[in-house]
Amino acid sequence: MFKFLTDKFSNIFTNLTGKNKLTEANLEQVLGQIKDSLIAADVPLAVAEQLAAQVKSEVIGQKVLKSLNPSEQFIQLFHDRLKEFLGGSATFTGFQIPSVILVMGLQGSGKTTTIAKLANWAQGLASKKGKQRSILFASVDFYRPAAIDQLEVLAKQVNVNFYRAQQTDPVFAAQEVYRYFQKGGYEYLFLDTAGRMHVDDQMLQELSEINSILNPKYKLMVLDSMTGQESLRVAQAFDQAVGFNGAILTKMDSETLGGSALAFRYVLQKSIYFVGNGEKVEDLEQFHADRLATRLLGLGDLQTLMERAQDKFKLADQEKSMKAFESGRITLEDFSNQLDMVSKLGSLNKVIQYLPGLSGMNVSPEMAEKGDLEIKRFKVIISSMTRKERLTPQIINASRQQRIAKGAGVKVQDVNYLIQRFEESAQFVKLLKKQGRFQNMFKF
Repeated sequence: MFKFLTDKFSNIFTNLTGKNKLTEANLEQVLGQIKDSLIAADVPLAVAEQLAAQVKSEVIGQKVLKSLNPSEQFIQLFHDRLKEFLGGSATFTGFQIPSVILVMGLQGSGKTTTIAKLANWAQGLASKKGKQRSILFASVDFYRPAAIDQLEVLAKQVNVNFYRAQQTDPVFAAQEVYRYFQKGGYEYLFLDTAGRMHVDDQMLQELSEINSILNPKYKLMVLDSMTGQESLRVAQAFDQAVGFNGAILTKMDSETLGGSALAFRYVLQKSIYFVGNGEKVEDLEQFHADRLATRLLGLGDLQTLMERAQDKFKLADQEKSMKAFESGRITLEDFSNQLDMVSKLGSLNKVIQYLPGLSGMNVSPEMAEKGDLEIKRFKVIISSMTRKERLTPQIINASRQQRIAKGAGVKVQDVNYLIQRFEESAQFVKLLKKQGRFQNMFKF
């Protein structure tokens, strides 16, 4: 996500870091590089120029060039300006109860799948408080073949209720759905609306009528980030005809340049609530302007990584790993559990983007795939061992290695490589134990 801009900005600021002197000449050069990067990422020219001009004005106004650490102050100032540019500190905290949530967007934007992701997110939020949410899905998309069937399948997948309207006129169907929602006493109604291949008057008129009848508390715009500046034009058309509260940017895990995300908040003055970064229902990430600004500068996003870990790891697993590390001695069973935890966080490429210094790292898909396969191979090898071997790996001699390799369907060299990597990890744990570095590491 945002890899193109992260790579560009990381290179710019890596070259700038450590310079004791920043002049008007190299300031212009840096701002020019920033502007070129934004334009290359499909940010509109006027928007890129405006951001560069604001940064220059603040640099000069705050006398950054004459300060003791001008490059560091410039980077901090640019980070702050970028954060404000993306929406400041405002973050979507959840849907009020009860709420009708009208979801809009063009065909192919991922609108229907996004509804399932939103419901899954809302359920997760409630679960953390020991609560459950009664949610209803319905659709008035009678134009796309199987659109309503798709939503019904997704409703079962995320364990929410689904209602199929008998009416086939979108406006009358919306009224029917709303009556069912009220009668059932549901907390949330997610209503999927019709999409088209492009904005047209009939679609917007239907949406306008549905909006007037239902008066939804939330109107969410789903935008395909791969369409670049076209997504801004789509959003503007919907805003003028129907209006909406905020946006969800989809397909951010693709090769999108990410410029639409940077320009959206500035041009429309509306919030980005979420970004979709995968096909699974859990592949929805809350949008935090400050975290994105940090990530774009190649500084990672450890806070989001920790939140993802907290959601995916059971408390018992966290405590078990913490005890193993605090003891300063790990077994192959502990090592296997750690591999499981890494796998739950996602692919290697997904994890790297959150790590400081590595988020701009150019890891090829082949390298990432090799790392993911290595983790899977390690887990298979460990599962081929007896429990005694996992707990006391020092007993694994040549004959045991041959048996383990045969059981795992790998070569003896693969077993040796695993043991070597495990021993390196064990030494690392001992070293950090001596330094007292494990305090609170797994206490999220």
